[in-house]
Amino acid sequence: MDYAVTAQQMKAIDQNTIKNIGIPSMVLMERAALAVAEAAEHMAKERNLGKKARILAVCGTGNNGADGVAAGRILQGRGYNVSLLFVGNPEHDSEEMKAQKQIARNLDLAQCAAAEYQEAPCDIILDAMFGIGLGREIGGEYRKVLEMLASLREQYGTGVIAVDTPSGIHGTTGEVMGIALEADITVTFGFAKTGLLLYPGKHYAGDLVVADIGFPQASLLKSGWDAKLITPDDLSWLPKRQPDGNKGTFGKVLVIAGSRGMSGAAYFSALGAYRTGAGLVKILTVPENRQVLQTQLPEAIVSCYDPDQEESMQKILETECAWADVIVAGPGLGQEAYTEYLLETVLSDAYVPIVLDADGLNCVASHPYLTRYFTENIIITPHMGEMSRLTSVSIADLKRDPLEEARAYSARYGTVCVLKDAVTVITDKDGAAWINQSGCSAMAKGGSGDVLTGVIAGLLARGMDGAEAAAFGVYLHGRAGEYAAAALGENSVLATDLADSILKED
Repeated sequence: MDYAVTAQQMKAIDQNTIKNIGIPSMVLMERAALAVAEAAEHMAKERNLGKKARILAVCGTGNNGADGVAAGRILQGRGYNVSLLFVGNPEHDSEEMKAQKQIARNLDLAQCAAAEYQEAPCDIILDAMFGIGLGREIGGEYRKVLEMLASLREQYGTGVIAVDTPSGIHGTTGEVMGIALEADITVTFGFAKTGLLLYPGKHYAGDLVVADIGFPQASLLKSGWDAKLITPDDLSWLPKRQPDGNKGTFGKVLVIAGSRGMSGAAYFSALGAYRTGAGLVKILTVPENRQVLQTQLPEAIVSCYDPDQEESMQKILETECAWADVIVAGPGLGQEAYTEYLLETVLSDAYVPIVLDADGLNCVASHPYLTRYFTENIIITPHMGEMSRLTSVSIADLKRDPLEEARAYSARYGTVCVLKDAVTVITDKDGAAWINQSGCSAMAKGGSGDVLTGVIAGLLARGMDGAEAAAFGVYLHGRAGEYAAAALGENSVLATDLADSILKED
C-alpha cells in the first residue's frame, strides 16, 4: 500500500526527519536532486539529445529552488549544458538555497536573475520555482516567468520536469493557483501529494515519479497520511478461494435492479458480481425482464415482483433480502412511485451490506428522509451528478475538493462513499480514504458503473469489509478497463468487456 499526503503532512514529515531523527536537510536535498537529474537524463536520452541537451533550471527562493540548483549542478558535472535562472528576491533565500548557490558559483555554473534573462530555446526545463507550500495565486514576476516557460514549451517542444510539484499547483487540492506550468514528468519526493493525484493537478503533473529520498516510515506514522493508494502488490490481500468451498461459501448477492425495459443494468451488475467470485447471484426485477435476463445470464437466479401489488412486493422483498449476504439496489430501477416504497423496505429490513447505486441514489435525493436508514453497512457509489443531487453542492464545487466532500458525506451519514469521477475517491465514516489510480478513458461507456457495483458486491460476498471492498473494487474495475483497452483499443471497450476482464491478469 502506498500513501498520499497533504502539503501540511509532508512538511511535518520533513521537519520530523530533520529535527527529531537527525537526517540533515542537505542530505535529503542531494538525494532529491539526484532523482531529478536522473529524470532529466532519461528525458534527454528518450529525445535522442544525449549530452547535447540544453537544460534550464528555473529556481525560486525556497528549498524547492535549492533542489533545482543542486540538480542542475549534478547534470553539469555529468557533461550537460546547464543554466540556472533565479526567480524572486534573493533576500528571501532559504539557508539551503544560499548554500546551493554558493556551490554553483564555486563550480562556475551559468546563472542569471529573471529580470536579466534573454529568452532562448532550451530542450529541458527543470521547474523548481514553487514547492508544496504554495497557498496563494501567482502574480507579478513569477507569473511572467511561468508564461515565458509555457511559451518555450509550446514553441520548441521543450520538455518540462517539475521538481516535487508543478509550479502553480496546490499540493493538497490540485487546484491551479491562477496559472500553472504543465509538466511532462513530476519527480515528487518521499510520498505522492494528494494534489498530484486529483484533477486538474494530475493533468499538470504528467507522469508522476515518487522518489525515495530517505524519509523514514516513523516520520510518516507520526504525521499521518491523507489517503491510501492500492498497488498491484496489494492484490495478494484479496480473499482466496477455499479449495473445498461450495457456491454458498463464496456468498449470495441479491441484485435489485431493472425497471420495465431496463434489464441491462441488472445484467451488468450481476455479471460483475459473478466475475469477482460471488457464489450465487439472484436478480430481483419486474416480470418483463425475466426472459431476457435468463437468456443473457443463465447462471443467475431471476426472481420477480409486481410493482402494482404493494403487499405481495413487500413479502417478496423481505424474503429475498433475508436470503442474501449482500444486496445491490438501484441500477436501472427507474423513478416510478413504487421505487420509494421498495427502497424504504430494503433499507429498513436488510441487515447485510447494501451497495446503493444509480436510481437508488436518485430516490434518496428525491426523498431525503431515507437517509435515516443509513448505517455503516451502506456503500453509496454516486457519480458527480448523483452526488450533486444528494448534497445540493454544485458539480464544480464537488470537483474542487472531491476527497473532502466524500469525507463529509461519510462522516455525516456513517456510510462508505465511492465518489466516481476520472479519479475516484473512497471514504468511510472514520475519515479513512483511498484515491484510485487505475483505469482509463475506455471505461467511459454505458454500463461501466453497473459493473463496478457488482464488483464491489462480489468482494463483499467473499468476506471483505465495506471500505476495503469498495476501494479494491474500484481498483480492480480500473485494472480491468486497462486490460480491456490494451486488448481491444480504447474506443471499443464495452461494459461486458470490463466485467469479463475482472481479475483476468491475476
